[in-house]
Amino acid sequence: MIQHNCSRQGPTAPPPPRGPALPGAGPGLPAPDPCDYESRFSRLHGRPSGFLHCASFGDPHVRSFHHHFHTCRVQGAWPLLDNDFLFVQATSSPVALGANATTTRKLTIIFKNMQECIDQKVYQAEVDNLPAAFEDGSINGGDRPGGSSLSIQTANPGSHVEIRAAYIGTTIIIRQTAGQLSFSIKVAEDVARAFSAEQDLQLCVGGCPPSQQLSQSECNHRGAITIDTARQLCKQGLPVEDAYFHSCVFDVFISGDPNFTVAAQAALEDARAFLPDLEKLHLFPSDAGVPLSSATLLAPLFSGLFVLWLCIQ
Repeated sequence: MIQHNCSRQGPTAPPPPRGPALPGAGPGLPAPDPCDYESRFSRLHGRPSGFLHCASFGDPHVRSFHHHFHTCRVQGAWPLLDNDFLFVQATSSPVALGANATTTRKLTIIFKNMQECIDQKVYQAEVDNLPAAFEDGSINGGDRPGGSSLSIQTANPGSHVEIRAAYIGTTIIIRQTAGQLSFSIKVAEDVARAFSAEQDLQLCVGGCPPSQQLSQSECNHRGAITIDTARQLCKQGLPVEDAYFHSCVFDVFISGDPNFTVAAQAALEDARAFLPDLEKLHLFPSDAGVPLSSATLLAPLFSGLFVLWLCIQ
């Protein structure tokens, strides 16, 4: 006001409506690029931002931000993420008529209105319909100055789409294999944690609720592939017998479809690319979030992580 000799009297125009504040923003510091999360965070805090990874694939198997691994029977629409910046909903249906195991057949992703960076954008994918654009036909965040900080890239048309949201330090990969959709995300910690108590139901945050975790009594084998054949098929691309390998065996055995090996392999490769700490890449029974008792030590696959093994033994 002093530089431009503005009067302190009289009416002033109200500020334009804004979306939620960007994480890491603070008063008293030179304003970094508001639509480049990583450079902004590093400039404000003097260190790189932390990131979290979550994935959902197969029948479906959910790897949470906290490295818990659940095999779920969630049917219908369930939120993977629900925070101030991002909403992701997965809609699942039975893998076959009468089966309790389900697969994700629809994904809805909402990038919420963000200050000068982007307009609200909605991306929706269904089996056999993996668009290379948002619902409004655009491939970026709109006409705002930071619109290019949200973009869609098609790595393999019809089967692999990547969405980059630089303004919130987020990358999402959606894939289609074996008649199901897979979801994988790398997201800034501040963004993942920006939610209220009312937004507590998020599979990426808490994993599947106990009532939705697949139990032995709910498993039914409908495929023509034996357990030994399933193991051989999965071993070819997943030599480490970790959560991804056992999920692969479960999916191939239950469905009878060898193509499910691709979903588990892709999920492992996404985790390899997205995880900041590769020591967390492979998950084993003790990583399930369920302590192993002396009884389960005698059968180490009996845990929340590998309850799926109860279905095939």
